[in-house]
Amino acid sequence: MDNYLSSMSFFQSFHITILGLDSAGKTTILYRLQFNEFVNTVPTKGFNSEKVKLSLPGSRTVTFHFWDVGGQEKLRPLWKSYTRCTDGIIFVVDSVDTERMEEAKTELHKIAKSSENQGVPLLVVANKQDLRNSLSLDEIEKLLALKELGPATPWHLQPSCAIIGEGLGEGLDKLHEMVLKRRRMLRQQKRKR
Repeated sequence: MDNYLSSMSFFQSFHITILGLDSAGKTTILYRLQFNEFVNTVPTKGFNSEKVKLSLPGSRTVTFHFWDVGGQEKLRPLWKSYTRCTDGIIFVVDSVDTERMEEAKTELHKIAKSSENQGVPLLVVANKQDLRNSLSLDEIEKLLALKELGPATPWHLQPSCAIIGEGLGEGLDKLHEMVLKRRRMLRQQKRKR
C-alpha cells in the first residue's frame, strides 16, 4: 500500500503562498518560474494564482500551486487567508531595500508565528542579489531575525535574482524537501494517536 501511495505523490501539487512587501519581486518570481522568462509586471492589486510544473534536481517533476499575494500594506491583513492550509511559504525580500527590512521582518514574523502557520516551512528569497548595493545573506539573516523563528519553523534563506531566475530552483528544492519532511512528521504523529 505504501508504494502505491508514494507513487501517487507524483500527481499531487503543493500549495505554496508567495508573500513579501510590495516591489520585492514576488510576481516576477512567479512568472519566471511559470514561463522561464522575464515578464514585466505591475503591482499586484489582489493575487495571482498559477499551477507550475517544475523539474527539481534529482530528475523529479513537482507541481506547485502558487498563490502570489499583493504586498501593499492594505492587502497584508488578507495574507492569513492565503496561508490557511498552505504547504509552504515563500517570503520574498528586496536585498537592496535596507530601509524596509525592519518592516519585512515584522510581517515575516507575524505570518510565521501565527497559530495556523506553526511549523509551515519557510523559504526566504533574498531577491535582487545581482545588484551592487544588495545586503549579504548574513546581514539579511540578522535583520530579519530568522534564528528567532524558533525550532518549530523550518526555514531556508536563498539568494536569488528573479529577473534571470538564478537561485529559484535551488530554493524550491529546499522548500520541497522541508514540505516532504513535515508531511512525514505529521503522518507519524497521526499514527501515534
